[in-house]
Amino acid sequence: MQDYRLFIGGEFVKNSNQEYFPTINPYTNKMWANIPQASESQVADAISVARVTFETTWSKVSGIERARLLNKLADLLVENGDRMGLLESTDNGKVIRETRSQMNFAARQYRFFAGYADKLWGKVIPLDQPNILDYTQREPIGVAVLITAWNSPLGCLSNKLAPALAAGNCVVIKPSEHASVTTLEFAKLVEQAGFPPGVVNMVAGDALVGKALLTSGRIDRVSFTGSPGVGREIAANAGRALVPSTMELGGKSPNIIFEDADLPKAIVGALAGIFAATGQTCIAGSRLLVQRKIYDHVAENLIERATQIRMGNPIDIATEMGTAANEPQFNRILASIKGAIDEGAELATGGGRAEGEGLENGFFVQPTIFTNVSNSMKIAQEEVFGPVLSIIPFDEEEEAVTIGNDTKYGLASGIWTTDLNRAMRMSNAIRAGTVWVNTYRSVAVQAPFGGFKDSGFGRERGEIALDEFTNTKNVMIDYSDEERDPFAIKA
Repeated sequence: MQDYRLFIGGEFVKNSNQEYFPTINPYTNKMWANIPQASESQVADAISVARVTFETTWSKVSGIERARLLNKLADLLVENGDRMGLLESTDNGKVIRETRSQMNFAARQYRFFAGYADKLWGKVIPLDQPNILDYTQREPIGVAVLITAWNSPLGCLSNKLAPALAAGNCVVIKPSEHASVTTLEFAKLVEQAGFPPGVVNMVAGDALVGKALLTSGRIDRVSFTGSPGVGREIAANAGRALVPSTMELGGKSPNIIFEDADLPKAIVGALAGIFAATGQTCIAGSRLLVQRKIYDHVAENLIERATQIRMGNPIDIATEMGTAANEPQFNRILASIKGAIDEGAELATGGGRAEGEGLENGFFVQPTIFTNVSNSMKIAQEEVFGPVLSIIPFDEEEEAVTIGNDTKYGLASGIWTTDLNRAMRMSNAIRAGTVWVNTYRSVAVQAPFGGFKDSGFGRERGEIALDEFTNTKNVMIDYSDEERDPFAIKA
Protein backbone atom coordinates (compact mmCIF):
# COMPACT_ATOMS: atom_id res chain seq x y z
CA MET A 1 0.00 0.00 0.00
CA GLN A 2 1.54 3.25 -1.15
CA ASP A 3 0.31 6.61 0.06
CA TYR A 4 0.35 9.01 -2.86
CA ARG A 5 0.63 12.77 -2.53
CA LEU A 6 -0.71 15.77 -4.35
CA PHE A 7 1.64 17.71 -6.62
CA ILE A 8 1.39 21.46 -6.12
CA GLY A 9 4.01 24.08 -6.93
CA GLY A 10 6.59 21.45 -7.84
CA GLU A 11 6.31 19.69 -4.48
CA PHE A 12 4.63 16.48 -3.36
CA VAL A 13 2.51 17.82 -0.54
CA LYS A 14 0.08 16.72 2.14
CA ASN A 15 -1.53 18.35 5.14
CA SER A 16 -0.94 17.01 8.64
CA ASN A 17 -4.58 15.91 8.59
CA GLN A 18 -4.56 14.71 4.96
CA GLU A 19 -7.49 12.42 4.19
CA TYR A 20 -7.05 9.36 2.00
CA PHE A 21 -9.30 6.88 0.27
CA PRO A 22 -8.27 3.44 -0.99
CA THR A 23 -8.06 2.48 -4.62
CA ILE A 24 -9.16 -1.05 -5.48
CA ASN A 25 -7.52 -3.43 -7.93
CA PRO A 26 -10.56 -4.57 -9.98
CA TYR A 27 -8.92 -7.95 -10.69
CA THR A 28 -8.17 -8.92 -7.09
CA ASN A 29 -10.84 -6.72 -5.48
CA LYS A 30 -8.22 -5.68 -2.94
CA MET A 31 -6.89 -2.30 -1.87
CA TRP A 32 -3.45 -1.56 -3.28
CA ALA A 33 -2.86 2.21 -2.93
CA ASN A 34 -4.11 5.21 -0.96
CA ILE A 35 -5.18 8.32 -2.87
CA PRO A 36 -5.20 11.74 -1.17
CA GLN A 37 -8.51 13.56 -0.94
CA ALA A 38 -7.59 17.16 -1.68
CA SER A 39 -9.06 19.76 0.64
CA GLU A 40 -10.65 22.93 -0.63
CA SER A 41 -7.63 24.89 0.56
CA GLN A 42 -5.28 22.59 -1.34
CA VAL A 43 -7.33 23.08 -4.50
CA ALA A 44 -7.16 26.84 -3.98
CA ASP A 45 -3.40 26.60 -3.46
CA ALA A 46 -3.00 24.67 -6.71
CA ILE A 47 -4.96 27.24 -8.70
CA SER A 48 -3.17 30.12 -7.04
CA VAL A 49 0.32 28.77 -7.69
CA ALA A 50 -0.63 28.00 -11.31
CA ARG A 51 -1.83 31.60 -11.73
CA VAL A 52 1.30 33.12 -10.21
CA THR A 53 3.57 30.81 -12.20
CA PHE A 54 1.82 31.68 -15.42
CA GLU A 55 1.97 35.42 -14.89
CA THR A 56 5.53 35.59 -13.56
CA THR A 57 7.38 32.73 -15.24
CA TRP A 58 5.80 30.36 -17.72
CA SER A 59 4.22 32.96 -20.00
CA LYS A 60 7.72 34.34 -20.59
CA VAL A 61 9.28 30.98 -21.52
CA SER A 62 10.05 30.64 -25.21
CA GLY A 63 8.33 28.15 -27.46
CA ILE A 64 11.61 26.39 -28.17
CA GLU A 65 12.09 25.79 -24.42
CA ARG A 66 8.53 24.50 -24.05
CA ALA A 67 9.24 22.13 -26.93
CA ARG A 68 12.40 20.87 -25.25
CA LEU A 69 10.55 20.12 -22.03
CA LEU A 70 7.69 18.38 -23.84
CA ASN A 71 10.13 16.19 -25.77
CA LYS A 72 11.93 15.33 -22.54
CA LEU A 73 8.60 14.37 -20.97
CA ALA A 74 7.89 12.12 -23.96
CA ASP A 75 11.29 10.45 -23.55
CA LEU A 76 10.60 9.75 -19.89
CA LEU A 77 7.16 8.34 -20.64
CA VAL A 78 8.63 5.93 -23.18
CA GLU A 79 11.37 4.90 -20.74
CA ASN A 80 8.76 4.24 -18.07
CA GLY A 81 6.10 2.91 -20.42
CA ASP A 82 6.12 -0.68 -19.24
CA ARG A 83 5.95 0.34 -15.58
CA MET A 84 3.22 2.90 -16.19
CA GLY A 85 1.26 0.40 -18.26
CA LEU A 86 1.47 -2.12 -15.44
CA LEU A 87 0.23 0.46 -12.93
CA GLU A 88 -2.67 1.50 -15.15
CA SER A 89 -3.77 -2.09 -15.78
CA THR A 90 -3.62 -2.72 -12.04
CA ASP A 91 -5.65 0.41 -11.36
CA ASN A 92 -8.47 0.06 -13.91
CA GLY A 93 -8.39 -3.53 -15.20
CA LYS A 94 -7.61 -2.71 -18.83
CA VAL A 95 -5.37 -5.28 -20.50
CA ILE A 96 -1.70 -4.47 -20.50
CA ARG A 97 -1.37 -5.01 -24.24
CA GLU A 98 -3.45 -1.83 -24.60
CA THR A 99 -2.14 0.25 -21.68
CA ARG A 100 1.45 -0.13 -22.85
CA SER A 101 0.40 0.95 -26.32
CA GLN A 102 -1.41 3.94 -24.84
CA MET A 103 1.77 5.08 -23.09
CA ASN A 104 3.55 5.21 -26.44
CA PHE A 105 0.59 7.01 -27.99
CA ALA A 106 0.63 9.56 -25.16
CA ALA A 107 4.36 10.12 -25.68
CA ARG A 108 3.68 10.66 -29.38
CA GLN A 109 1.18 13.37 -28.47
CA TYR A 110 3.75 15.26 -26.40
CA ARG A 111 6.19 15.11 -29.30
CA PHE A 112 3.54 16.19 -31.81
CA PHE A 113 2.55 19.27 -29.85
CA ALA A 114 6.18 20.03 -28.98
CA GLY A 115 6.55 20.67 -32.70
CA TYR A 116 3.92 23.41 -32.49
CA ALA A 117 5.25 25.14 -29.37
CA ASP A 118 7.41 27.60 -31.34
CA LYS A 119 5.03 27.86 -34.32
CA LEU A 120 1.95 29.52 -32.88
CA TRP A 121 1.90 32.09 -35.63
CA GLY A 122 -0.68 34.79 -36.20
CA LYS A 123 -1.67 36.40 -39.48
CA VAL A 124 -1.25 39.74 -41.18
CA ILE A 125 -4.72 40.77 -42.39
CA PRO A 126 -5.15 43.17 -45.36
CA LEU A 127 -7.76 45.83 -44.58
CA ASP A 128 -9.79 48.25 -46.65
CA GLN A 129 -7.81 51.12 -45.11
CA PRO A 130 -4.41 51.37 -46.86
CA ASN A 131 -2.50 52.93 -43.96
CA ILE A 132 -3.39 50.50 -41.18
CA LEU A 133 -1.38 47.41 -40.37
CA ASP A 134 -3.56 44.69 -38.85
CA TYR A 135 -2.31 41.41 -37.48
CA THR A 136 -3.30 38.69 -35.04
CA GLN A 137 -1.28 36.81 -32.48
CA ARG A 138 -2.11 33.68 -30.55
CA GLU A 139 -1.61 33.81 -26.80
CA PRO A 140 -2.02 31.23 -24.04
CA ILE A 141 -5.29 31.45 -22.15
CA GLY A 142 -3.66 31.24 -18.70
CA VAL A 143 -4.72 28.52 -16.22
CA ALA A 144 -6.56 25.45 -17.46
CA VAL A 145 -8.28 22.80 -15.34
CA LEU A 146 -8.00 19.32 -16.84
CA ILE A 147 -10.34 16.62 -15.54
CA THR A 148 -9.82 13.10 -16.86
CA ALA A 149 -11.70 9.78 -16.87
CA TRP A 150 -10.92 6.41 -15.33
CA ASN A 151 -10.91 4.30 -18.49
CA SER A 152 -7.68 5.73 -20.01
CA PRO A 153 -6.14 8.13 -17.47
CA LEU A 154 -2.82 8.97 -19.15
CA GLY A 155 -4.25 8.72 -22.65
CA CYS A 156 -7.01 11.20 -21.77
CA LEU A 157 -4.50 13.43 -20.03
CA SER A 158 -2.19 13.63 -23.04
CA ASN A 159 -5.14 14.80 -25.18
CA LYS A 160 -5.39 17.86 -22.93
CA LEU A 161 -2.00 18.44 -21.35
CA ALA A 162 0.11 18.30 -24.50
CA PRO A 163 -1.63 21.17 -26.34
CA ALA A 164 -2.13 23.13 -23.11
CA LEU A 165 1.60 23.14 -22.33
CA ALA A 166 2.65 23.66 -25.94
CA ALA A 167 0.49 26.80 -26.04
CA GLY A 168 2.12 28.13 -22.86
CA ASN A 169 -0.54 27.53 -20.21
CA CYS A 170 -0.28 26.37 -16.63
CA VAL A 171 -2.60 23.59 -15.53
CA VAL A 172 -4.31 21.97 -12.57
CA ILE A 173 -5.12 18.30 -13.22
CA LYS A 174 -7.72 16.15 -11.49
CA PRO A 175 -7.89 12.43 -12.34
CA SER A 176 -10.94 10.28 -11.66
CA GLU A 177 -11.16 9.04 -8.10
CA HIS A 178 -11.57 5.54 -9.57
CA ALA A 179 -8.15 5.56 -11.27
CA SER A 180 -5.70 8.15 -9.96
CA VAL A 181 -2.45 6.24 -9.56
CA THR A 182 -0.82 6.70 -12.96
CA THR A 183 -1.64 10.41 -13.04
CA LEU A 184 -0.01 10.95 -9.64
CA GLU A 185 2.95 8.81 -10.77
CA PHE A 186 3.15 10.93 -13.91
CA ALA A 187 3.85 13.94 -11.68
CA LYS A 188 7.26 12.40 -10.98
CA LEU A 189 8.02 12.41 -14.71
CA VAL A 190 6.94 16.05 -14.95
CA GLU A 191 9.37 16.88 -12.17
CA GLN A 192 12.20 14.87 -13.79
CA ALA A 193 11.60 16.57 -17.14
CA GLY A 194 12.42 19.90 -15.50
CA PHE A 195 9.20 21.88 -15.87
CA PRO A 196 9.29 24.98 -13.65
CA PRO A 197 7.44 24.47 -10.34
CA GLY A 198 3.79 25.43 -10.61
CA VAL A 199 3.37 24.83 -14.34
CA VAL A 200 1.77 21.41 -13.79
CA ASN A 201 -0.21 20.80 -10.60
CA MET A 202 -2.22 17.74 -9.61
CA VAL A 203 -5.00 17.31 -7.09
CA ALA A 204 -7.11 14.21 -6.50
CA GLY A 205 -10.38 13.27 -4.87
CA ASP A 206 -14.10 12.96 -5.37
CA ALA A 207 -16.70 15.19 -7.02
CA LEU A 208 -16.29 17.81 -4.31
CA VAL A 209 -12.77 18.44 -5.56
CA GLY A 210 -14.11 18.87 -9.09
CA LYS A 211 -16.58 21.48 -7.87
CA ALA A 212 -13.89 23.26 -5.87
CA LEU A 213 -11.77 23.59 -9.01
CA LEU A 214 -14.47 25.83 -10.47
CA THR A 215 -14.94 28.00 -7.39
CA SER A 216 -11.58 28.26 -5.63
CA GLY A 217 -9.82 30.78 -7.83
CA ARG A 218 -9.74 32.32 -11.29
CA ILE A 219 -9.33 29.79 -14.07
CA ASP A 220 -9.46 30.30 -17.82
CA ARG A 221 -10.69 26.98 -19.27
CA VAL A 222 -12.04 23.61 -18.19
CA SER A 223 -11.40 20.50 -20.25
CA PHE A 224 -13.39 17.47 -19.10
CA THR A 225 -13.66 13.84 -20.18
CA GLY A 226 -16.43 11.76 -18.65
CA SER A 227 -20.14 11.12 -18.59
CA PRO A 228 -22.70 13.51 -20.09
CA GLY A 229 -24.40 13.91 -16.71
CA VAL A 230 -21.26 15.13 -14.97
CA GLY A 231 -20.28 17.09 -18.07
CA ARG A 232 -23.53 19.04 -17.97
CA GLU A 233 -22.93 20.00 -14.36
CA ILE A 234 -19.34 21.08 -14.98
CA ALA A 235 -20.24 22.99 -18.15
CA ALA A 236 -23.11 24.74 -16.35
CA ASN A 237 -20.87 25.79 -13.45
CA ALA A 238 -18.18 26.92 -15.87
CA GLY A 239 -20.75 28.87 -17.86
CA ARG A 240 -21.95 30.71 -14.78
CA ALA A 241 -18.36 31.79 -14.23
CA LEU A 242 -17.98 32.65 -17.95
CA VAL A 243 -15.20 30.08 -18.24
CA PRO A 244 -15.08 28.32 -21.63
CA SER A 245 -15.07 24.54 -21.57
CA THR A 246 -14.21 21.54 -23.69
CA MET A 247 -16.44 18.49 -23.17
CA GLU A 248 -15.49 15.00 -24.39
CA LEU A 249 -18.46 12.91 -23.28
CA GLY A 250 -20.23 9.66 -24.10
CA GLY A 251 -21.34 7.85 -27.21
CA LYS A 252 -23.69 5.24 -28.63
CA SER A 253 -21.86 4.81 -31.88
CA PRO A 254 -23.34 3.09 -34.95
CA ASN A 255 -21.03 0.57 -36.64
CA ILE A 256 -22.68 -0.13 -40.00
CA ILE A 257 -21.97 -3.21 -42.15
CA PHE A 258 -23.30 -3.31 -45.70
CA GLU A 259 -23.74 -6.53 -47.67
CA ASP A 260 -20.90 -5.62 -50.04
CA ALA A 261 -18.37 -5.22 -47.21
CA ASP A 262 -15.24 -7.31 -46.76
CA LEU A 263 -17.02 -9.41 -44.13
CA PRO A 264 -14.03 -11.06 -42.38
CA LYS A 265 -12.49 -7.62 -41.92
CA ALA A 266 -15.80 -6.08 -40.85
CA ILE A 267 -16.47 -8.81 -38.29
CA VAL A 268 -13.05 -8.25 -36.71
CA GLY A 269 -13.76 -4.52 -36.71
CA ALA A 270 -17.10 -5.07 -34.99
CA LEU A 271 -15.43 -7.31 -32.41
CA ALA A 272 -12.75 -4.69 -31.71
CA GLY A 273 -15.33 -1.93 -31.64
CA ILE A 274 -17.17 -3.31 -28.63
CA PHE A 275 -15.05 -5.88 -26.76
CA ALA A 276 -11.65 -4.15 -26.83
CA ALA A 277 -11.06 -2.30 -23.56
CA THR A 278 -14.01 -4.30 -22.14
CA GLY A 279 -16.27 -1.93 -24.02
CA GLN A 280 -15.33 0.83 -21.58
CA THR A 281 -14.63 3.46 -24.16
CA CYS A 282 -16.70 6.38 -25.36
CA ILE A 283 -16.11 5.38 -28.98
CA ALA A 284 -17.41 1.82 -28.51
CA GLY A 285 -19.34 0.58 -31.53
CA SER A 286 -22.13 -0.61 -29.27
CA ARG A 287 -24.81 -0.45 -31.98
CA LEU A 288 -23.95 -2.79 -34.85
CA LEU A 289 -26.20 -2.12 -37.84
CA VAL A 290 -26.11 -5.04 -40.29
CA GLN A 291 -27.85 -5.22 -43.68
CA ARG A 292 -30.51 -7.92 -43.51
CA LYS A 293 -29.11 -10.15 -46.26
CA ILE A 294 -25.92 -10.80 -44.24
CA TYR A 295 -27.41 -10.32 -40.76
CA ASP A 296 -27.46 -13.98 -39.70
CA HIS A 297 -23.96 -14.65 -41.03
CA VAL A 298 -22.46 -11.68 -39.19
CA ALA A 299 -24.36 -12.37 -35.97
CA GLU A 300 -23.37 -16.04 -35.89
CA ASN A 301 -19.71 -15.24 -36.44
CA LEU A 302 -19.67 -12.58 -33.74
CA ILE A 303 -21.45 -14.82 -31.24
CA GLU A 304 -18.90 -17.54 -31.85
CA ARG A 305 -15.96 -15.14 -31.58
CA ALA A 306 -17.35 -13.55 -28.41
CA THR A 307 -17.45 -16.90 -26.61
CA GLN A 308 -13.77 -17.43 -27.42
CA ILE A 309 -12.47 -14.17 -25.93
CA ARG A 310 -9.80 -14.93 -23.35
CA MET A 311 -10.50 -13.23 -20.04
CA GLY A 312 -8.10 -13.13 -17.11
CA ASN A 313 -5.46 -11.17 -15.29
CA PRO A 314 -5.13 -7.80 -17.09
CA ILE A 315 -1.35 -7.79 -16.66
CA ASP A 316 -1.02 -11.11 -18.50
CA ILE A 317 -0.09 -10.30 -22.10
CA ALA A 318 -2.25 -13.22 -23.30
CA THR A 319 -5.43 -11.75 -21.79
CA GLU A 320 -7.76 -10.25 -24.38
CA MET A 321 -10.41 -8.70 -22.14
CA GLY A 322 -10.02 -7.49 -18.58
CA THR A 323 -12.42 -6.38 -15.90
CA ALA A 324 -14.89 -3.62 -15.46
CA ALA A 325 -12.83 -0.78 -14.04
CA ASN A 326 -14.59 -0.57 -10.69
CA GLU A 327 -17.47 -2.08 -8.76
CA PRO A 328 -20.02 0.70 -9.44
CA GLN A 329 -19.43 0.36 -13.18
CA PHE A 330 -19.61 -3.45 -12.94
CA ASN A 331 -23.01 -3.16 -11.32
CA ARG A 332 -24.21 -0.61 -13.89
CA ILE A 333 -23.26 -2.92 -16.76
CA LEU A 334 -25.13 -5.88 -15.24
CA ALA A 335 -28.15 -3.68 -14.56
CA SER A 336 -28.19 -2.55 -18.21
CA ILE A 337 -28.09 -6.17 -19.38
CA LYS A 338 -30.99 -7.10 -17.10
CA GLY A 339 -32.95 -4.10 -18.29
CA ALA A 340 -32.46 -5.14 -21.92
CA ILE A 341 -33.69 -8.66 -21.20
CA ASP A 342 -36.72 -7.28 -19.37
CA GLU A 343 -37.42 -4.98 -22.34
CA GLY A 344 -37.51 -7.93 -24.72
CA ALA A 345 -34.10 -7.81 -26.41
CA GLU A 346 -32.95 -11.27 -27.55
CA LEU A 347 -29.90 -12.39 -25.55
CA ALA A 348 -27.64 -14.35 -27.90
CA THR A 349 -24.63 -14.86 -25.64
CA GLY A 350 -23.24 -13.70 -22.32
CA GLY A 351 -25.53 -11.76 -20.05
CA GLY A 352 -23.92 -12.00 -16.63
CA ARG A 353 -20.84 -12.18 -14.50
CA ALA A 354 -18.01 -14.18 -16.06
CA GLU A 355 -16.91 -17.21 -14.10
CA GLY A 356 -13.93 -19.51 -14.37
CA GLU A 357 -10.44 -20.10 -13.12
CA GLY A 358 -8.75 -16.83 -12.20
CA LEU A 359 -11.96 -14.82 -12.51
CA GLU A 360 -13.33 -15.41 -9.02
CA ASN A 361 -12.49 -12.08 -7.42
CA GLY A 362 -12.52 -9.72 -10.38
CA PHE A 363 -15.28 -7.57 -11.84
CA PHE A 364 -15.57 -9.66 -15.01
CA VAL A 365 -18.56 -9.32 -17.32
CA GLN A 366 -19.26 -11.89 -20.03
CA PRO A 367 -19.00 -10.57 -23.59
CA THR A 368 -22.68 -9.99 -24.27
CA ILE A 369 -24.59 -9.80 -27.55
CA PHE A 370 -28.25 -8.94 -28.11
CA THR A 371 -29.78 -9.67 -31.52
CA ASN A 372 -32.81 -8.33 -33.36
CA VAL A 373 -32.69 -5.20 -31.26
CA SER A 374 -34.99 -2.29 -32.05
CA ASN A 375 -33.27 1.07 -32.05
CA SER A 376 -36.03 2.40 -29.79
CA MET A 377 -34.99 0.05 -26.97
CA LYS A 378 -33.10 1.52 -24.04
CA ILE A 379 -30.16 -0.82 -24.68
CA ALA A 380 -29.80 0.84 -28.10
CA GLN A 381 -30.16 4.39 -26.80
CA GLU A 382 -28.33 4.52 -23.46
CA GLU A 383 -24.57 4.21 -23.12
CA VAL A 384 -23.65 1.02 -21.24
CA PHE A 385 -19.88 1.52 -21.20
CA GLY A 386 -19.24 -2.19 -21.11
CA PRO A 387 -18.90 -5.30 -23.33
CA VAL A 388 -22.51 -5.27 -24.51
CA LEU A 389 -23.37 -5.26 -28.23
CA SER A 390 -26.77 -4.63 -29.80
CA ILE A 391 -27.11 -5.94 -33.38
CA ILE A 392 -29.79 -4.09 -35.35
CA PRO A 393 -30.97 -5.14 -38.84
CA PHE A 394 -31.63 -2.73 -41.69
CA ASP A 395 -32.64 -3.03 -45.34
CA GLU A 396 -31.59 0.03 -47.33
CA GLU A 397 -28.92 2.69 -47.05
CA GLU A 398 -31.42 5.41 -46.11
CA GLU A 399 -32.68 3.29 -43.23
CA ALA A 400 -29.11 2.82 -41.97
CA VAL A 401 -28.64 6.60 -41.94
CA THR A 402 -31.92 7.11 -40.08
CA ILE A 403 -31.10 4.48 -37.43
CA GLY A 404 -27.49 5.59 -37.14
CA ASN A 405 -28.46 9.20 -36.46
CA ASP A 406 -31.38 8.31 -34.19
CA THR A 407 -29.44 8.88 -30.97
CA LYS A 408 -28.72 11.76 -28.64
CA TYR A 409 -25.00 11.07 -29.11
CA GLY A 410 -22.65 11.86 -31.97
CA LEU A 411 -19.10 10.84 -31.16
CA ALA A 412 -18.00 8.06 -33.52
CA SER A 413 -19.28 5.78 -36.27
CA GLY A 414 -18.12 3.04 -38.60
CA ILE A 415 -19.00 2.20 -42.21
CA TRP A 416 -18.06 -1.07 -43.87
CA THR A 417 -18.47 -1.13 -47.64
CA THR A 418 -16.42 -1.65 -50.80
CA ASP A 419 -18.56 0.87 -52.69
CA LEU A 420 -16.65 4.17 -52.73
CA ASN A 421 -19.74 6.18 -53.64
CA ARG A 422 -21.64 4.72 -50.70
CA ALA A 423 -18.71 5.36 -48.38
CA MET A 424 -18.74 9.02 -49.37
CA ARG A 425 -22.51 9.36 -49.05
CA MET A 426 -22.57 7.72 -45.64
CA SER A 427 -19.60 9.71 -44.37
CA ASN A 428 -21.48 12.89 -45.22
CA ALA A 429 -24.80 11.71 -43.82
CA ILE A 430 -23.79 10.32 -40.42
CA ARG A 431 -23.79 12.91 -37.65
CA ALA A 432 -20.67 12.06 -35.68
CA GLY A 433 -17.36 13.70 -34.93
CA THR A 434 -15.42 10.69 -36.25
CA VAL A 435 -16.39 8.49 -39.19
CA TRP A 436 -14.29 5.38 -39.78
CA VAL A 437 -14.56 3.64 -43.13
CA ASN A 438 -13.43 -0.01 -43.25
CA THR A 439 -11.73 0.36 -39.90
CA TYR A 440 -12.80 1.03 -36.34
CA ARG A 441 -11.20 2.30 -33.15
CA SER A 442 -8.21 3.70 -35.03
CA VAL A 443 -6.59 6.85 -33.65
CA ALA A 444 -3.82 9.26 -34.64
CA VAL A 445 -2.37 12.27 -32.85
CA GLN A 446 -2.79 14.34 -36.02
CA ALA A 447 -6.51 13.60 -36.35
CA PRO A 448 -8.96 15.80 -34.40
CA PHE A 449 -11.30 14.06 -31.98
CA GLY A 450 -14.57 15.18 -30.43
CA GLY A 451 -18.31 14.87 -30.71
CA PHE A 452 -21.66 16.38 -31.64
CA LYS A 453 -24.85 16.61 -29.58
CA ASP A 454 -24.64 14.95 -26.14
CA SER A 455 -21.16 13.69 -26.97
CA GLY A 456 -19.81 17.13 -26.17
CA PHE A 457 -18.10 20.02 -27.91
CA GLY A 458 -14.60 21.21 -28.65
CA ARG A 459 -11.81 19.13 -30.15
CA GLU A 460 -8.80 17.25 -28.86
CA ARG A 461 -5.76 16.00 -30.78
CA GLY A 462 -4.57 17.46 -34.04
CA GLU A 463 -3.62 21.07 -34.71
CA ILE A 464 -7.17 22.23 -33.93
CA ALA A 465 -6.70 21.28 -30.26
CA LEU A 466 -4.44 24.31 -29.87
CA ASP A 467 -7.48 26.52 -30.43
CA GLU A 468 -8.90 25.24 -27.13
CA PHE A 469 -5.90 26.60 -25.25
CA THR A 470 -5.13 29.87 -27.05
CA ASN A 471 -6.74 33.27 -27.39
CA THR A 472 -6.52 35.35 -30.55
CA LYS A 473 -5.52 38.97 -30.10
CA ASN A 474 -5.94 41.53 -32.85
CA VAL A 475 -3.47 44.41 -33.20
CA MET A 476 -4.27 47.42 -35.43
CA ILE A 477 -1.59 50.06 -36.11
CA ASP A 478 -2.48 53.28 -37.92
CA TYR A 479 0.64 54.73 -39.56
CA SER A 480 -1.07 57.48 -41.55
CA ASP A 481 -0.65 61.21 -40.85
CA GLU A 482 -4.30 62.03 -41.54
CA GLU A 483 -6.54 63.70 -39.05
CA ARG A 484 -9.82 61.93 -38.39
CA ASP A 485 -13.33 62.86 -37.39
CA PRO A 486 -13.42 62.16 -33.65
CA PHE A 487 -17.19 61.59 -33.71
CA ALA A 488 -17.34 58.85 -36.34
CA ILE A 489 -15.98 55.35 -36.15
CA LYS A 490 -13.01 54.87 -38.44
CA ALA A 491 -14.02 52.12 -40.85
